[in-house]
Amino acid sequence: MQRGEIGRYDVTSVGGERVRAFMPAPLPPNPALVLDGPLQQALESAVLALGRLDGVSTLLPDEALFLYAYVRKEAVLSSQIEGTQSSLSDLLLFELDEAPGVPFDDVIEVSNYVAALNHGLRRLRENFPLSNRLLREIHGVLLSRGRGSGQTPGEFRRSQNWIGGTRPGNAAFVPPPYTAVPDCMAAFERFLHAEDDGLPVLLRTGLAHVQFETIHPFLDGNGRVGRLLVTLLLCHARVLSQPLLYLSLYFKQNRSTYYELLNQVRQTGDWESWLSFFLEGVRLTATSAVSTAQRLSHMFQDNHSRIETTEGRRAGSVLRIHDALKARPILSLSAAQRDTQLSFQTASGAMNRLVQHGIAREITGKRRGRVFVYDGYLSILNEGTEAL
Repeated sequence: MQRGEIGRYDVTSVGGERVRAFMPAPLPPNPALVLDGPLQQALESAVLALGRLDGVSTLLPDEALFLYAYVRKEAVLSSQIEGTQSSLSDLLLFELDEAPGVPFDDVIEVSNYVAALNHGLRRLRENFPLSNRLLREIHGVLLSRGRGSGQTPGEFRRSQNWIGGTRPGNAAFVPPPYTAVPDCMAAFERFLHAEDDGLPVLLRTGLAHVQFETIHPFLDGNGRVGRLLVTLLLCHARVLSQPLLYLSLYFKQNRSTYYELLNQVRQTGDWESWLSFFLEGVRLTATSAVSTAQRLSHMFQDNHSRIETTEGRRAGSVLRIHDALKARPILSLSAAQRDTQLSFQTASGAMNRLVQHGIAREITGKRRGRVFVYDGYLSILNEGTEAL
């Protein structure tokens, strides 16, 4: 449905230029959403896919193993949308004290994303409300180090920002003036907490993502916080028991459509087209995550069986090293020894057996400080993280 512009323009002067800053109307949409056949079907398909995803823990012997790596894949993808060049391997190497030398600025941004997500989830588990305060806390962690650390981390902006172009006067889109941000975000928070509008959680989440990106309340990091918001809303509403849904890959692969629909919502009020796109992303992403979990589970079982049937008396130590690599698919030999509490000689021999089986691969080429990668695991996780 085309409702017309979903806000108004506030004409101000920035740097001596006349600037039209967009002021979005509060949510929910008015007139109300049209939950007709296509949108209702898209909602039902997305809800069904999320239900399958929420049961993914039954597919893996240890859900934490999947979460550890899957969260990091999302951090890489979300940061890549903002222009960083770090890979999943860079991040995993950065997290190893024994493996210095990865690109610092880019990988710091990715590492901050992991920390910001974990902070938000921890606060929600402590029953802290999903609120503007929490969003500012998450933003503070996201921009705590590296690039962006000078862009008032944890605070709403106190100057005009813009999207596209070199200045507000020639920008593709200008969010509300900074003086309006507190009121816009207060209305946004009221929408997040509303319980009497009858909106399904997934539709509320899709609406909230657009509204947050339209307000653009921070000087930097809005895109990453806006994508984190999707996962946090679903976990807060207990639609997901674990943070297993991330739309960054879908947004990355459909970038032009994503931006076109954001602009279309603002200009025409066609929330239904955006929500159909959003719900399809939820369906595809949830289905893909389930498939990834299944493939990893099968690979782990196949490798475990191969070790058991071929290693004889050495199987116990080899399986312990295999478990350590499942927990961290890039791992130094010293860390593997520490994690398994095996002697260095036993750990080294067990890792060498995994190399001979084609399960692990040494990546430094050195005699000391060796680092190993679980190739099959990393290959599955890396899917989609390639630069477009």
